[in-house]
Amino acid sequence: MERFLWMLTAGAYGVLVLESVAHPNPWPAIVTGALFSALVILGSWWLPGRAAGWRAGYLVLQGVLGLLMFGAAHASWGGTLLLIVLVVQAVLLLPLPAAAVVAVAVPFGHVGMDWGAGLREGSGMLVAALFALVVTWLLRREQQTRLALAAANEQLAELATTRERNRVARDIHDGLGHYLTTLQMQIRAGRALLARDPDRADEMFARAEEQAREALSEVRRSVAALRAPRADAPLGERLQRLAREASESGPSTHLEVRGQPRDLSPQVEEALFRAAQEGLTNVRRHAHASRAHVLLDYAPAQVRVVVGDDGSGGPPGESGGFGLTGLRERVAELGGAVALDSVPGQGSTLTVTAPA
Repeated sequence: MERFLWMLTAGAYGVLVLESVAHPNPWPAIVTGALFSALVILGSWWLPGRAAGWRAGYLVLQGVLGLLMFGAAHASWGGTLLLIVLVVQAVLLLPLPAAAVVAVAVPFGHVGMDWGAGLREGSGMLVAALFALVVTWLLRREQQTRLALAAANEQLAELATTRERNRVARDIHDGLGHYLTTLQMQIRAGRALLARDPDRADEMFARAEEQAREALSEVRRSVAALRAPRADAPLGERLQRLAREASESGPSTHLEVRGQPRDLSPQVEEALFRAAQEGLTNVRRHAHASRAHVLLDYAPAQVRVVVGDDGSGGPPGESGGFGLTGLRERVAELGGAVALDSVPGQGSTLTVTAPA
């Protein structure tokens, strides 16, 4: 906007000079016009960001100088254009009502002229001033809107980056963390059996090797998911495999499926699978359970995954660590809910519900 104002000022002053040289004494108009134009440029550079009092005082000074310049220029077109510049600058520096006062005031430069000519010329200047006021205000509003939109887009980009970072963190914790926990349990069991039952220990180490391969595959899937969505087996099959892996390295785990299986969105399937994965990981780590069960329930308007165990339970109100926090965030984005019920000595139950 500043460059537009400078160009408008230079053009108006050029017209003023060309008109003034046709008069016997052009210097009063040329000098006052030059001073007015210089103050326009100086004010547009120095005043933005200053206190309202500075801006108002500047425009009062410019108004007085502009009326003197207009009279010295004999109400020429150049003087009229420079007063229109004053209106444009008022819109840029003052609130709209105050700028409107400036627009209404500039036609008073015709005071002292013949009544008919003054009314005719003043009316034309008033319309031109109001036109400049509206156009400048619209341009300023459009510029402010573009700046606000750019700021909003930047915030959205930061939000998207944060959400993607959180999603990757959840996937690493829920996926890789599960396999590493299973791997640790199998290696621990294999070491305990190594001396008295080498064959059984070798079997456990073979399973640990398989889990290590699964962990590596999980890392590769997470990396691939950053580039393109991946195709997974049906949810029931994935949960059955998960239950089998849990039984091999921890308490006996059984999967129950209720209702008629149906297609779910990839986001819902992933959230429910991660819920079962997180629940069974916590069972192996903390529950000291002998049995665990996983329920996949296809209800009419929602789908539930329930992970329960017969372990030691936990104190009332226990909300879990990072894994459950990430699970709650994942499910909340889908409009679902997560509940953890734990009774000391009787086990824990994790229930995750998502719309379907």
